[in-house]
Amino acid sequence: MRTKPTLVEVAALAGVSKMTASRALRGASDVSERNIEKVLRASEEIGYVTNHLATSLSSQTTNLIGVVVPSLSNVVFAEVLAGISDAIQESGKQPVFGVSNYNAEVETGIIRDMLSWRPSGMIVTGLEQTEQSRKLLEGAGIPVAQIMDVDGDAIDINVGLSHVDAGREMARTLLNLGRSRFAYVGSALDNDVRAQKRMQGFCEELSRENLSLVESRTDEGFSSLPMGRELTADILRSGAKIDAIYYSNDDMAAGGLFAAMSAGVDVPGQLLLAGFNGLEFLEGLPVRLATARSPRRQIGAEATRILLEAMKQPLSRDERSLVFRPEIDLGDSIS
Repeated sequence: MRTKPTLVEVAALAGVSKMTASRALRGASDVSERNIEKVLRASEEIGYVTNHLATSLSSQTTNLIGVVVPSLSNVVFAEVLAGISDAIQESGKQPVFGVSNYNAEVETGIIRDMLSWRPSGMIVTGLEQTEQSRKLLEGAGIPVAQIMDVDGDAIDINVGLSHVDAGREMARTLLNLGRSRFAYVGSALDNDVRAQKRMQGFCEELSRENLSLVESRTDEGFSSLPMGRELTADILRSGAKIDAIYYSNDDMAAGGLFAAMSAGVDVPGQLLLAGFNGLEFLEGLPVRLATARSPRRQIGAEATRILLEAMKQPLSRDERSLVFRPEIDLGDSIS
């Protein structure tokens, strides 16, 4: 196997010292344009790649931005990453991604590893990091953006939406449509804090009308259409008198639709089904379900924009916070 080209070889080919070659590759102002040109030409000729990590030992940071999300199989976070990629393209920075699988301890390990690479900034999902994660992020000395959730205390930059309010707003909307006997279907609530908060807000709004959930079904596994179908079928078999089901997300709600169709239940006439996220596949279902559309790509892009700005200059508290509101779409639930 061919050995990697070295800085010594670049310097020799360019006819300069190793120190001059190093400074030329860093773009130092005290190196002549002629020497910079020679060094760049030599490094290109032999395929030399600058060791940015070594460079960071003197500059304290690299051009990396660490990004930690709970899942890549979920299209929601794929769109968040697309927004981050959109905003970062012209900045000269490079994102590096870590996936926690909704495990807080795994997230802590990822954050620790990423910070050892001396990133220029960090983007992490949610506000409920472990105490150790928060200490690592607070002590990193770089801008940190927490995204997707604003219900809690942020370390630095915070861009997202209130999931408690999202649950409340959906409950109020369904109540205004005349629904009064509600069930809930969710998944992985021990790990998915944002789904927990939506359920909390939903139940709080019901309590304002002296109402509570008639039935509830949850599963420890991650959300899926089959799980939503199974849990909904279980509620329908129970014979509970309900006229609406609120789901932790659209995947689960879509499964609920197929369970209702199999049981001969009219959706949305007899039973209104509501999810969260506003995923595109809802448009292809036999019945368009109610949902709340989250601006996930915008959240990723705006968090990155603010993070990049914070790398240049101090920002006020207002400039470091941005709150979105989901848009409720009732689909075929209204004519």
